[in-house]
Amino acid sequence: MVALLFSVLLNGLVVWTYADKFMPVSHDHWQLFIRHFQVSGFDPITYAIITDWQTGYNVYRHPLLAFFVWPFYLLNQGLTALFGVNCVQLICAVLLIFCTVYSFVFLYRILREIIELNRTDSTLLSALLFSFGYVMISLSVPDHFGPSMMLLICALYLSGKCMQKGRTLNILQTILLFFFTAGISLNNGIKIFLDAFFVNGKRFFRPKYLLLAVIVPALAMWGFARWEYKTFVWPKEMARKEIKEKKDKQQKAAAYKAFKDTVGIKDSATLEKAFKAEMKKRMWAKYRADHKKPWNQHTGKPIAKGEFSRWTDISTPRWDSMVENLFGESIQIHEDHLLGDTLRSRPVIIRYNYWLNYIVEALLVGLFLWGIWEGRRERFLWMALAGFLFDMALHIGLGFGINEVYIMAAHWVFVIPIAIGYLFKKLEEQEHSAPLRIVRCLGVCLVLFLLIWNLALYVQFLLW
Repeated sequence: MVALLFSVLLNGLVVWTYADKFMPVSHDHWQLFIRHFQVSGFDPITYAIITDWQTGYNVYRHPLLAFFVWPFYLLNQGLTALFGVNCVQLICAVLLIFCTVYSFVFLYRILREIIELNRTDSTLLSALLFSFGYVMISLSVPDHFGPSMMLLICALYLSGKCMQKGRTLNILQTILLFFFTAGISLNNGIKIFLDAFFVNGKRFFRPKYLLLAVIVPALAMWGFARWEYKTFVWPKEMARKEIKEKKDKQQKAAAYKAFKDTVGIKDSATLEKAFKAEMKKRMWAKYRADHKKPWNQHTGKPIAKGEFSRWTDISTPRWDSMVENLFGESIQIHEDHLLGDTLRSRPVIIRYNYWLNYIVEALLVGLFLWGIWEGRRERFLWMALAGFLFDMALHIGLGFGINEVYIMAAHWVFVIPIAIGYLFKKLEEQEHSAPLRIVRCLGVCLVLFLLIWNLALYVQFLLW
């Protein structure tokens, strides 16, 4: 009930903030949402697609997401016809409230039933997750991270129950988990296969299971993404390219006429040569001006410029990103450049103004590492950590999204309370309860501080 009320509060604030702009029916919703919705690096694509359905997501990263929200588009069409306003914000809010409640429920069940903590510690560590800054935000903005987090925690819970009962994830269960998680975000499908490997052990490599539960679904998902691109995306890209070429041709003709009238050169060859030189100067000036803009400066150098390698980043500093963004902004929102977008004005690296924030970060990371040490013999913990390590390889290793790595926090940050849960479990088993009381009090202090800090800044951002 508390998780429900908490989510209603957050989503209600987001709806209230943008209702005057997004509820009136418009003829160009896409530009309306993109122009006005600015919460960190999150995109309001879901608002646009539920309002006017299209495959607006990147089809290789989110192959089925547009189709998952199609029923909500139909619902919104009916509500808009009935009430005369765009109800997309309310629909998204209800969906995110559902995801919040069941993320809490599944995490609590992991702590209570699989790690076997008592009710107090299970509740405390569940609350810890929802005190993290970018968990709050992910569960109240119209992006894919909230539903994705719920499904990943659900998959961990189901896998953990299978481990407890000595059962395997069968072919159908694996396909369904892969279908929904990878359909929302393709890299999540790898985590389902990792979960299945830890649950099934050597049986994961049985030819029938490997073929039907892993290879065929993966190829089918990739094949569908390619078909989706050729069917929905490619024609639009070609149409945009044609429009741009026509517009560029018109602008060039107008520029040529204006240049001709200005310089007064009569010889056509000399005029053409002078015009080309002038255009090169303008293009170079534009390149230099664009290079100074945030959307260019804050995008690191990729490994290569291929179709997928261009998403990598080898130039953004790793240590600063881990301190200030990965374990920093993900958990504690920065005061300066509050929830700004790195592609608009926010610097990639921002420092906290108080040492207390770094002390809180160090305590959380310390408890996280201590929990990993205490649970190092637990197969369930290593299953959860496998997904976490995959994300670290993706973001910190290859640099995918490292310039705003905090917005991906919902994909991995739930591993922190799970690991700390093993620390609580170990301390509960000891005869002396003093260390447990100290760690428990520390946990309560962290939850209260993070709730107050993050809520205050998030509410300030939304209302002022």
